[in-house]
Amino acid sequence: MANFFRANPDLAKAYADDPFWERRAIAARHLPQQRLLQMVADPDEAVRRVVAYRLPLAQLELMLGDRDREVRITLADRLPIDHLEAMVEDPDYLVRHYVARRLKPGRLFRMINDADREVRIAVARRLPAESLGLMLFDEESEVRRVVAERIDPTALEPLLRDDDWWVRRQAFERAPLQMIRALPEDEDDDVRDIQRQRLADS
Repeated sequence: MANFFRANPDLAKAYADDPFWERRAIAARHLPQQRLLQMVADPDEAVRRVVAYRLPLAQLELMLGDRDREVRITLADRLPIDHLEAMVEDPDYLVRHYVARRLKPGRLFRMINDADREVRIAVARRLPAESLGLMLFDEESEVRRVVAERIDPTALEPLLRDDDWWVRRQAFERAPLQMIRALPEDEDDDVRDIQRQRLADS
């Protein structure tokens, strides 16, 4: 049927209200965009996913409240960046992850305390470096590892005492020497080697 509509796109309109969802979904790939507007509330999520993929950008906000995660992921991938903030509190973590990867870095503050670790990791990778101090004490070591890689070295002192050895390792590689000199030797062999090497090179 897909080949049929590719060869006869004008006939797609006749199947836009077909009782079988698959025919509607295939037809939606070939419908004029104006006709797609009448399908934003189609009862089947597969049809709405096609609609979300094809609607003009200016009309995507009509589908922000869609109940299907894949539809909202499509929206998060296509919405103009200036309109993405409308999705930062989406109930699904994967949708929010897409948002965190696209939102302007300076607008990521609302996602610093997101409930999902992977979302916060995405935020830590893109948040302006001067704002990473807000994530120094995140409960997840994976988030703090990203912070340790990106934050200004002069702000690394709390991470030199972090519970996670990898966070400390990264902090010892980047921290100013005066911070390192003030600390006893680290309990972890790898971290201690870096600590000693930096002091020896100073």
